[in-house]
Amino acid sequence: MNVRCIIFIISVKLQIEIKPIPIKLREMFLGGRGLDMYLLYNHIKPGIDPLGPDNVLLVSAGLLVGTLAAASGRTNIAGKSPLTGYLGRSNMGGFFAPEMRWAGFDHLIIKGRAEKPVYLWIQNGEIEIRDASHLWGKPVREGEGIIRDELEDKNIKVLGIGEAGEKLVRFANVMTGIKNSGGRTGMGCLFGSKNLKAIAVRGTMDIKIAHPEDALKYNERVIKDITKSKVSQVMGKLGTPFIWGATNSQGLVRCRNFQLNQLENSSDIEPETYEKFITGWASCFGCAVHCRSKYVITEGPYKGTYDEGPEYTSTCTWAGETDCRSALTIHVCNHLVNLYGLDTLDTGNIIAWAMELYEKGILTDKDTDGLKLKFGNDKALIEMIHRIGKREGLGNILAKGPLRAAKKIGKDSMKYLLQIKGMGQLNSDERATPALALNIATASRGADHLSSRPAIDLYHLPEPVLRKIYGQPVAYDGPLTSDYRDYEGKAWMVRWQELLYEAVDSLGICKFQTVFLGPNLPNWDEWSQLIYLNCGLELSPLDIWNAADRSTNMERLFNLREGLTRKDDWLPDQYFDQPTTLGIPGIRGLTINREKFTRMIDEYYEYHGWDKNGVPRPETLQKLAINKEPSHKL
Repeated sequence: MNVRCIIFIISVKLQIEIKPIPIKLREMFLGGRGLDMYLLYNHIKPGIDPLGPDNVLLVSAGLLVGTLAAASGRTNIAGKSPLTGYLGRSNMGGFFAPEMRWAGFDHLIIKGRAEKPVYLWIQNGEIEIRDASHLWGKPVREGEGIIRDELEDKNIKVLGIGEAGEKLVRFANVMTGIKNSGGRTGMGCLFGSKNLKAIAVRGTMDIKIAHPEDALKYNERVIKDITKSKVSQVMGKLGTPFIWGATNSQGLVRCRNFQLNQLENSSDIEPETYEKFITGWASCFGCAVHCRSKYVITEGPYKGTYDEGPEYTSTCTWAGETDCRSALTIHVCNHLVNLYGLDTLDTGNIIAWAMELYEKGILTDKDTDGLKLKFGNDKALIEMIHRIGKREGLGNILAKGPLRAAKKIGKDSMKYLLQIKGMGQLNSDERATPALALNIATASRGADHLSSRPAIDLYHLPEPVLRKIYGQPVAYDGPLTSDYRDYEGKAWMVRWQELLYEAVDSLGICKFQTVFLGPNLPNWDEWSQLIYLNCGLELSPLDIWNAADRSTNMERLFNLREGLTRKDDWLPDQYFDQPTTLGIPGIRGLTINREKFTRMIDEYYEYHGWDKNGVPRPETLQKLAINKEPSHKL
């Protein structure tokens, strides 16, 4: 394998250091998210201010990014979270990470803070820090265009922030292209805290493929397996919003800030109705599925506006949580969060919370400057996105994130807040699905459906099929059940999926083309082959599993060092105290059982080799060869 470089920007002033990545660290952490976790633990001192110059910003490409592997275009971003104070990381699609690798770099470590707005210009092994004062205040998409014009290259890829990141909204996104978003944990806020508007890259350098002919043939087989799966075929026609039909009809979504678990009379927001907006379909680098819709808003004040999306989470957020049942509103809201660079989930979550506070009299017309912030008020919803993005009025308070906003508002506002580890809750309702509930409670970055969610638990797969999936690359002979309402065996499923997603993010490939939504999609065996054929590294499925386990433990060590305790791996009280009221008969009247859930956490910890407090045991760290961290080997 050709040794790639890692760039250290010691300060966003002008001190730059470039180093190679040792093969040993590749074998231990792969790349992308995995290697980022090692770097984060080694380059941040405990207790630093996330918005201070001592925080680091990591931007990386996975081990397979830009190669002949399918859907290998993911970009990973990490740092200490401005939103939670714990682990901050995000993962996004598009074309940025492949371009960065073609420009000669796999990982960026950005330290310090610039005195004025800047952007980085990276081209074929060269790095330049340029003035971005003229870009400050521009939406991401407009800023991209200006950078391409001034550098006279339309093929430049840009990673940047919008107004929300500049104004330090705690849940601001980093974005690339029209809608590819590094959401959750406020990585856009971290960009803004460093006065870093964007990173622009252009590369025409080679990535050496170890066995190019065999890699092409093998990837052709992998693509055929991906595209013939039912889930991929549906996503290619409807995008991720197809999931809404399944989850809402069963009663597995969160509505009106958890007051309900199903949105009734919602025919206008079924994915088929989006066709009147859609103008075509797009994909990320190396992807044959094309799950992202292109659309134009057809009426109202935003008529003629072009954008991409919305995803499933946008449907849940702008419809379910806020009780606004208009497809037009969903597409407008999707456009606005892209415009400002805001996280869809946290923005919708905190607005829905504010709507409940308004209806209960905790927030008044004085607090909202006369805005009738009621559920189902589409105009108020749209206005609140503007106010959060601009940090105006009540939006300035909500921009602080859930825990800080609740402290500022006071009264009984915390009683109605749904958050885990300081990050806003998902727009799903896990009271009927203990495995998914364990996932969000224990995920390293807070309420999170992309860290360890066993989504295929909803498929009622036969036990022999489950055993085939969850019995490799390490043996498992414990209980497994097809009933997603059951508690038995779910801790292992969550731990298994957690390592799967850690590996996926470390390789830089798309989760949608793995055992996330499709039980027959590629996993450990295929990745072992892809790594060998593309990179020349001989890593067995078990080696990849161990690499994922290693970086998962690094995430845990980071959070523990920042003050995390077992009590943070827990659900909001509503999950235990408020039964579901809607949905199919088998889901109505359910809550999470506290005793059974506590046992699930114990099992989950034990599978990880952690003690009862969730602390990795010394023998676990020694087995994974991370017992002497921080080591500062890189």
